[in-house]
Amino acid sequence: MKYFPRIADGLLDLTLEAFGAALIQGPKGCGKTTTAKQRARTVVEFQDEDVRENLLKIANTAPSKLLLGDKPILFDEWQDAPKVWGAIRKDVDDTGEVGGYLLTGSSSRDADVPHTGTLRISRLQMLPMSLYESGESDGSVSLAGLFARPGDFDGCVSGLGIDELIFAICRGGWPAFLSRGTDRAKLAIAKDLYRQTYSVDISNVDGVRRNPAVAQAVLRSYARNICTPAAAKTVLGDVRAAADASDDTVRDYLRALERLYIVADVDAWCPAIRSKTAIRASRKRNLVDPSIAVAAMGVTPEYFNGDFKTLGFLFESLCIRDLKAYASAFDGRMSYYRDRYGLEADGVLHLNDGRYALIEFKLGESEVEEGALHLCEIERLIKERNAKEAQCPLPLPSLKMVVTGARYGYRRGDGVLVVPIGCLRE
Repeated sequence: MKYFPRIADGLLDLTLEAFGAALIQGPKGCGKTTTAKQRARTVVEFQDEDVRENLLKIANTAPSKLLLGDKPILFDEWQDAPKVWGAIRKDVDDTGEVGGYLLTGSSSRDADVPHTGTLRISRLQMLPMSLYESGESDGSVSLAGLFARPGDFDGCVSGLGIDELIFAICRGGWPAFLSRGTDRAKLAIAKDLYRQTYSVDISNVDGVRRNPAVAQAVLRSYARNICTPAAAKTVLGDVRAAADASDDTVRDYLRALERLYIVADVDAWCPAIRSKTAIRASRKRNLVDPSIAVAAMGVTPEYFNGDFKTLGFLFESLCIRDLKAYASAFDGRMSYYRDRYGLEADGVLHLNDGRYALIEFKLGESEVEEGALHLCEIERLIKERNAKEAQCPLPLPSLKMVVTGARYGYRRGDGVLVVPIGCLRE
């Protein structure tokens, strides 16, 4: 099967250059093992039933024997043989070599290890496929290029239509869809992942038996509140109305879903633009991929032909997924801004050198004007604040950008860049 290059490829190469081993983490089905196999020269698969019993005996009695082979050595489903972790840690200490080992495994199982592996085993998080990685964005607009040379952007045209965008949202970025021949089969992947999450993985992640009905209610609440700063009491109330669960129980389920990399809330950006009481600091509710929300809603792509409001929130979730993937290539992170006066930026993309972009996500062209006005008003408030607080000014945004599901990208007279999601890349 053809391998589709991932943004994580470059990050993995850097990790192997700097550390003795790399542990690739992320939601089930995002492509961790396939990506690791592109770098490995030796593969040890503990789930291979033909050799599993023998491998586990070696791992439990003399795990260092499994470290013999051409490096890098990949240990897939390493949680089945947790002593391998300690053997790798000791080998890295003894030899000082880098790039020797890769570890992948199911996010639905924890392993009890006596050492953290700090400075020996580095963790790398993978996400589901972005539209650029799956070949649906043409990649004509580089996010890194926009930061480096924002004045060079002179427009673009996306070939991704609204029907294709709706289907991509419902299907999700799960690499398995690349080998499925029909749309029906591609859509089934996210549905099955959703079912496995609430019925199996929610209990397997730490061995605590949990009620699938409560887990399903939590995921449905997230689907209803996706990409909104819904208060914790809103989620708790939703679940109490659908299942018999205490607040502490719901919080426990949320922690388990975070450990599965399914829940992926977005933190608030709280700069000192207005008074502290004006800033809404609650996290924005989100899932790692919008397809999980669609599966929780139990709807098909055709449903969204009559519900563009819900589609808009799911579009925002897809954009956050993709921008997080693109920003990971240069150590960026995502947050959002919203205050009690209604002023917002759906996304704030921060770089580690202090630069940042203010971003609004708007599905259609008709919403671009509103989004651009929000971004310009935030910039104006920062300038106004800096004039009063000259001793400690806030940096101005490097980019103001409206990411859309429309076809055309262009630069507005106010400096806001309008960029279709079907043109972006890292």
